[in-house]
Amino acid sequence: MSIDNLLSLKDDMVAFIEGHGLHRVPGYVTEDISSIVWEGQGNPDSWKDFVEMAKHVGAPFVTFSEKTLERDELDALIEEAGEMNFPDEEATELVEAQWLRKYAGNLGYIQLGFVYQGLVFLHETTTEWYERFQTLLEDIEAFQDIVIDDHDHDEDE
Repeated sequence: MSIDNLLSLKDDMVAFIEGHGLHRVPGYVTEDISSIVWEGQGNPDSWKDFVEMAKHVGAPFVTFSEKTLERDELDALIEEAGEMNFPDEEATELVEAQWLRKYAGNLGYIQLGFVYQGLVFLHETTTEWYERFQTLLEDIEAFQDIVIDDHDHDEDE
């Protein structure tokens, strides 16, 4: 089953978490924090097992973070992709960025987390388009780093 907007799933998650007597703390656990990612591929309800585990180990709260594709963020990405590939208007990055327009305003990523014995446990739910968006962002950032590094190298000479 392919879902393009996680909004109704978010509502289910909020109700389920609160139904288990856990509090939600708005917060995103970054990649630089050591964590264990819950493996629930193939099970669309694995987040329920995750919440039940948080309750089982006595976690007082679950962190909750969500990401919606904002139109202004997407417009900036399209502009960067266009500049990166100018004058090629059919470059892969630009076409991909423009394809994402249909998902503007959609919720594409939800991260749940809890701490147990000094470890952070995470559960991530994402849409296919959001993963493509993240990959495109990383590709453009990598290209910009190359251009900046090359420009700095030219100035040194």
